[in-house]
Amino acid sequence: MNDAANPLSPPGLLPAGLMDLLPPEAEQEAALVEALMEGFCRYGYERVKPPLLEFEEGLLAGSGAAVSEQTFRLMDPVSQRMMGLRADTTPQVARIAATRLGLQARPLRLCYSGQVLRVRGSELAPARQLPQAGIELIGGAAPEADAEVALVAAEALARVGVTGITLDVTLPRMAHALLAAAGIGAALTDRLIHALDRKDAAAVTALAEGAGPIAALLPRLLAAAGPAAQAIEVLRAADLPEAARAIAENAASVIGAIAARAPDLRVTLDPVEFRGFQYHVGVAFTIFGPGRTGELARGGRYLSVNDEPATGMTLYPDAVLRAAPPAPSRPRCFLPLGTTAAAGAALRDEGFATVAALSAADQASALRCTYLWDGHRAVPIQKGTG
Repeated sequence: MNDAANPLSPPGLLPAGLMDLLPPEAEQEAALVEALMEGFCRYGYERVKPPLLEFEEGLLAGSGAAVSEQTFRLMDPVSQRMMGLRADTTPQVARIAATRLGLQARPLRLCYSGQVLRVRGSELAPARQLPQAGIELIGGAAPEADAEVALVAAEALARVGVTGITLDVTLPRMAHALLAAAGIGAALTDRLIHALDRKDAAAVTALAEGAGPIAALLPRLLAAAGPAAQAIEVLRAADLPEAARAIAENAASVIGAIAARAPDLRVTLDPVEFRGFQYHVGVAFTIFGPGRTGELARGGRYLSVNDEPATGMTLYPDAVLRAAPPAPSRPRCFLPLGTTAAAGAALRDEGFATVAALSAADQASALRCTYLWDGHRAVPIQKGTG
C-alpha cells in the first residue's frame, strides 16, 4: 500500500530513533558545535571533513570493525559496491591521517564535527542519529598525549559554560591482562568477566576465591574505583603481573600529567571497567556532566591504521547542550514595509535578526518578533501588541 494513502503513516512520521531538530534548538546546537570546534582549534587541532558514506571495506577496517554491527549498509548504484554510513567518525579520521595526510609530521592534531547514524540506540539513549565533535591526536605515544586530549575536551566544555565535570578514567585491558596471567579456565574467566561487567562484587569475590593470587586481586581492584589518586595507590601496592603493571604505570603517568595541568579537575579511576568501544588499548576516558546531565564525551588510546599510536575524544553536542546554561536567543526585530536597507543592516550589525514584512498583513507577533523598528530604533514589543 502506498504510504501516502495509509492513515497509519502520516507524512510527518519518522523512523524510530530519528527526529527533527526545530528552532531554536537547531541554531543552539550549531552554535555550540562551533564553540567546541573553536576550543579545539585554539590548541592546534585542524579541521577535517570526512564523507558521510564510504566503501564498506575501508569504513570498517581497523578500529572501524568495533562499530560494524551499528553500521547501515547500502549498495552504491554507480560502482555496484557495498557502502557503509558512518556510525562513528574516529575510524574515518584515522584513515585520513594514514592516507591523505600520511606524509605530514607527527604528532598530527585533527578535529571534526558531523552526524553519525547507528542501527540501533540504547534504552537510555534511543536516538540513532547523533551529532559528534571531537579531536584525534595521531602519532603521539607519550602519556602527555592522552592527557592533552582529555584537557582540551574539558576546556572546550568550560568555554560553553559546562563546569563541575568529572573525568572518569578506565583501563579496558587491565581485567583481561589479569585473567590471562591467572591461568584459569575459559569457563571461570567468562564468569568473572560477566561479574566484573555487572559490578557484582560478591560474585567476583566468590569466583576469585581459590583461583590463585592474581585472580584474588580482582575484588580489591573492583573496590578501588573512585578518586584517581587513591585508586593509583591501590594499583601501586598490588602485586601485579608484568603486563598489568605496565598498564597501571601508564595510567599513573597519564593521570599525573592531567593533575599537573588541571589540579582542580575531578578525576576518577575504575581499574577494571572495560565497557565502551573495543578498540581502546590504553587509558579510556568518559566525561560526565554535573548533576544528572550524564555522559558528555568518550575517548581514549587506540591504534590507528598500520598500528600507529593515537588517542582522541568524542564529544556529544546533544548531551552538552542539555548540560550547558541556556544560551540567550538572538532577538528578532520586525521591519515594517518601507524600512530602508541601511536600517536593517545596522540592526543586524547590532546582533538582531531582522524579519522584513512582505505585505501589510504580516504581523510582528505572529512572526515571533520581540522588537519592532519604529523608524528610528528597535522598540521592545509589549505582549498583546504588534
